[in-house]
Amino acid sequence: MIKAIVTDIEGTTSSLAFVKDVLFPYARANLEGFVRNQQHLPAVKSILADTSAVVGANLDTEQAIAQLLAWSDADQKITPLKSLQGLIWEAGYQQGAFQGHIYADAATKLKAWHAQGLALYVYSSGSVQAQQLLFAHTPFGDLTPLFSGYFDTHIGGKRDPASYLHISAELAIPAQQVLFLSDIKEELDAAKTAGLQTVWLVRDAQPEPHAEHRQVASFDALV
Repeated sequence: MIKAIVTDIEGTTSSLAFVKDVLFPYARANLEGFVRNQQHLPAVKSILADTSAVVGANLDTEQAIAQLLAWSDADQKITPLKSLQGLIWEAGYQQGAFQGHIYADAATKLKAWHAQGLALYVYSSGSVQAQQLLFAHTPFGDLTPLFSGYFDTHIGGKRDPASYLHISAELAIPAQQVLFLSDIKEELDAAKTAGLQTVWLVRDAQPEPHAEHRQVASFDALV
């Protein structure tokens, strides 16, 4: 009996193209100006301090900006960068620069599961703030009330089985009663190692033969 569903975002509920072609370029283009203009804000101060801590040096603002840009260009999933991207995207959503992309099948099924009483959670490498912003600004309205919680890299890496054990413990639900949805095999392998149920969203990709995970092309196939 599944009691909770934990879903990835990119390639699962949302298009990879939206993240790759809209969100990331917007954050990259606005990173320098945002940090310089907002460095007095507590959230930005904390990000700058975390950036220094990660590299093990006391960076000034310009050095921190350079490091954050380098991480961005290398597509590094490092927590202070993800947190900063979330702040920049928040400004973009508020200014109407874009809406969060959600597949129609995902929106429909998430609403149905919530109505059935299933507990829904998100686990993504993007910050919790970025996750909430995406689901709050969709063509289907604000979907954040559907979710009971969110997890990002603060809980651990998505390819580390320990992360899924931490999530299961935090939910206070046995791992075998938690279903994890993702489009990344290594993430699914880690979740399965931790004892979670898994489903692989292949969408436009060809199904993998002999995969250890159930494969579906959309949320419509999930019962």
